Amino acid sequence: MLLLALDTATPAISVALAALAEVGGGSQGGPQARIIAQRVVVDGKAHAERLAPAIEAILSEGGVKPRDLAAIVAGVGPGPFTGLRVGLMTAATLGSALGIPTYGVCTLDTLGVATSGRALVATDARRREVYWAIYEDGRRVTDPAVDKPADLAPLLSREHVRQGVGEGAQRYADVLGIAAADPLYPPLELMVAIAAERVHGKEKSEALTPLYLRRPDAVERVVT
Repeated sequence: MLLLALDTATPAISVALAALAEVGGGSQGGPQARIIAQRVVVDGKAHAERLAPAIEAILSEGGVKPRDLAAIVAGVGPGPFTGLRVGLMTAATLGSALGIPTYGVCTLDTLGVATSGRALVATDARRREVYWAIYEDGRRVTDPAVDKPADLAPLLSREHVRQGVGEGAQRYADVLGIAAADPLYPPLELMVAIAAERVHGKEKSEALTPLYLRRPDAVERVVT
């Protein structure tokens, strides 16, 4: 089973072609994913220009036609309005055109699923803010939110959160009072792993609802 994975909720335009297969028996049983081809381009202002060529490149590298895909998995944010919208509209359009299901994964979960202990996952929300959530051994224990690092720091101290991952955690580590580590951007192999059971089980296609958390920077002017 072949699937396309993509995430545009951060400055990284990430796309991957993955193969999903059933591995039976023991603790390793269940669907397992293998990345066939992948592209990650960091350009926070060119999601629209970079995404389609990246998808075309990985399909070509894998010797796969769009009609060979069985599903699409997409990061639903939180993320800045424009970049996130480009990715989700592309995923939804491809899913509809190909007649295949789409599945959403919280971008913060992709970063947080491999953490251990209590950890902060934070991505850059611009405006000197971060999108964030707290994780306990890879499981999210707070809802995604957006805040200034200085406003978030007291909560992290009270919750004994001393480590973090993601671009926001690294950029504001000193203010947040944490030790930041990789990954900087969401690893698509982990996003595919999160969605693997749904994809392999051919669960109902999901609406790719974006997690914006705040209004877009540009709004339509109302003339009265």
